[in-house]
Amino acid sequence: MKNIAGKFVKVMEECSSIRKNGTNDFHHYKYATSADVLEKVNASLVKHKVASIVTPEIITTADVLNNKGNTEHLVTVKVTITLVDTESGESMVISGAGGGQDGGDKAVMKAQTAAIKYAYMLSLAISTNDDPEADSKTDENVCATELVKSAGASDTPSCSDCGAKLTTGVMNVSMNKYGRPLCMKCQKKVQVVA
Repeated sequence: MKNIAGKFVKVMEECSSIRKNGTNDFHHYKYATSADVLEKVNASLVKHKVASIVTPEIITTADVLNNKGNTEHLVTVKVTITLVDTESGESMVISGAGGGQDGGDKAVMKAQTAAIKYAYMLSLAISTNDDPEADSKTDENVCATELVKSAGASDTPSCSDCGAKLTTGVMNVSMNKYGRPLCMKCQKKVQVVA
């Protein structure tokens, strides 16, 4: 294992950081694309004469309803990646898991792509130069929930306009969008006025 481990360390060094070039317009965040990760990792593996063989395995499948009430397929895939040093014949195995959801036939491909991307990112300790746990929106939502509770409200948050009980998810969306807890009906009223 000495040869493959040495080459793996060189790949880790060359792939230590990936820029976030992808943008999710719907949820408004940047991410490292699978294409960017695979391009960088593949170039380094080839340079060091290490072949990669990916074996996917479907772990779970389910049909779920999306936010619009349409049925989509949700799939979880585990990939096992065997890395082979073409010079010494030594090999090592890394693995990853990923999920994909799609209304057509792309759920498995999305899950496989995520699983491969994260297998490499985690195994090679690839940084995107940020801290995914530093989520100020989540922190704001937690603080808002605590504020509603400490203001004498019950454990269940309620709409600031009509008093209807809110789920945590509805309250979090409302706090992000309107700065106060509103039920869906009152959110729609605010949207019409705005």
